[in-house]
Amino acid sequence: MAQETENSLLNQHKEKHFTAGEIVRDIIIGVSDGLTVPFALAAGLSGANASSAIILTAGIAEVAAGAISMGLGGYLAAKSEAEHYIRELKRERDEIVAVPDTEAAEVAEILSEYGIQQHEYTPVVNALRKNPQAWLDFMMKFELGLEKPNPKRALQSAFTIAISYIVGGAVPLVPYIFIPIARKAVIASVVLTLLALLIFGYAKGHFTGNKPIRSALQTALIGAIASAAAFGMAKVVQG
Repeated sequence: MAQETENSLLNQHKEKHFTAGEIVRDIIIGVSDGLTVPFALAAGLSGANASSAIILTAGIAEVAAGAISMGLGGYLAAKSEAEHYIRELKRERDEIVAVPDTEAAEVAEILSEYGIQQHEYTPVVNALRKNPQAWLDFMMKFELGLEKPNPKRALQSAFTIAISYIVGGAVPLVPYIFIPIARKAVIASVVLTLLALLIFGYAKGHFTGNKPIRSALQTALIGAIASAAAFGMAKVVQG
């Protein structure tokens, strides 16, 4: 019974679930900014009566710079999380060695919060004291809420965010490739990007557990406000 309880608790929150969640988050970050920032830039330059060729050139440059910047940000964030995990792992390992009774009491408290009675968790506590690695894994998961990071996570995050940014950023720029007159291209860009924002917002709401329709409308509204503000400011500056 004790062994089954221990195994059940230590096997919660599998790595596969954690990784998938992180990848979805990276895609959301990349596509969200990729759709919004180049969209606002293109609208602003259109408001300044720039040609489609200039807008396209500026947009491509922004997408390239944005993808690199966002990817680097994702890389550094993942590296920081990994370094935080290593620091906490060392601290927890030292505490298990230095104050084992205190750490054992913390295990008992954690198990009691799950509704496990003393006669049930006492054998688990004793089993963990005999297995320092299992004890350490238990404390990292259930006391600190930390999962062992994927060693490839930093590069994976950088790549995912950068590619997602490029995919999102390409959407508002496509009309400027085929329509040489900027004032006409911007209309097509607005329609295409707002449609993409609605689809993306719906998907984001679905994956994050929010109301998909509400998420779609909010995402499209934010993009519309950003582009309208950029277009209006360009007109004011030009005037």
